[in-house]
Amino acid sequence: MDVSAAVLGLESSCDETAAAVLRADGTILAEAVLSQLEEHAAFGGVVPEIAARAHLEHLPRLAARVVAEAGLGFGDLAGIAATSGPGLIGGLIVGASLGKGLAIAHGLPFVAVNHLEAHALTATLPGLVEGGARFPYLLLLLSGGHCQCVAVEGVGRYRRLGTTLDDAVGEAFDKSAKLLGLPWPGGPALERLAALGDPARHKLPRPLFGRAGCDFSFSGLKTAVAHAVAKHPPGALPAQDRADLAAGFQASVAAVLADRGRHALDMLPGATALVVAGGVAANAAIRAALGRVAAERGLPLVAPPIRLCTDNAVMVAWAGIERLRRGLTDPLGHAPRPRWPLDQLSG
Repeated sequence: MDVSAAVLGLESSCDETAAAVLRADGTILAEAVLSQLEEHAAFGGVVPEIAARAHLEHLPRLAARVVAEAGLGFGDLAGIAATSGPGLIGGLIVGASLGKGLAIAHGLPFVAVNHLEAHALTATLPGLVEGGARFPYLLLLLSGGHCQCVAVEGVGRYRRLGTTLDDAVGEAFDKSAKLLGLPWPGGPALERLAALGDPARHKLPRPLFGRAGCDFSFSGLKTAVAHAVAKHPPGALPAQDRADLAAGFQASVAAVLADRGRHALDMLPGATALVVAGGVAANAAIRAALGRVAAERGLPLVAPPIRLCTDNAVMVAWAGIERLRRGLTDPLGHAPRPRWPLDQLSG
């Protein structure tokens, strides 16, 4: 694949509508992300029907915009990559259908991108690490829907080493934030509040800490926050109590993730890097904890820029490029999949 070739990426798996154009050398020619936070905030979470309608309304315009900003026409592209799972099926259908339509109209190859693979391969973007991260590396995929330790052995080659037994880490952040009376999305709000608190005041549990393997469990931690809140009289918690609980919760999560990361590195002794990706990877305390783990092992911690931690089309376009350069394309009959485990890509 020529390094000057460009690929359009489309992302519509949840509540971010996004499009981006990347060159095969990793240069970002144009990108756009439209957040739907205001549309969903009143409901305290993502409403699938509202999300799908927003994607349908805005994604075609965003796609045309980024292609024009890149100084190209659709016919100049080398391919179209669209998230086709996992995620909310309505949004996946919108994005995949638009991608297939553009591929048909302009005679271009189509790549059905696994959203989790897009997160996993962000580490190989040139510029994030000089020359891109080398395989194999350990991925901690941390988001509202996923919490996994994955051995990334190559494009399309993934081994899940551990996963959550109940709540994903981002889900635990959101639920605990709601218990503390914080607005949705809860993760960023809880992190801001935690900066004002004392993490040592509340002795919250650290589920599975020190246990063999690298599975996760956050339900008990969330329940402990609920019990701590219930000890107070009904009504709004005093400000310092809220901040201290937020700090204690975040400290417990960071400690558990660091511990699970150590165990996962023991299971992948040839790892060249510790990579963290997904929306929760934007949390500074978690980055710092994982950075210490990486330093202990003499490895780099690779974390995307904050804007590329949450759902975005840059990672989708890059995953498309990595697949296209290996001759991996998908038929136009490929059906979007609301569930699509990352290790099912491995052949």
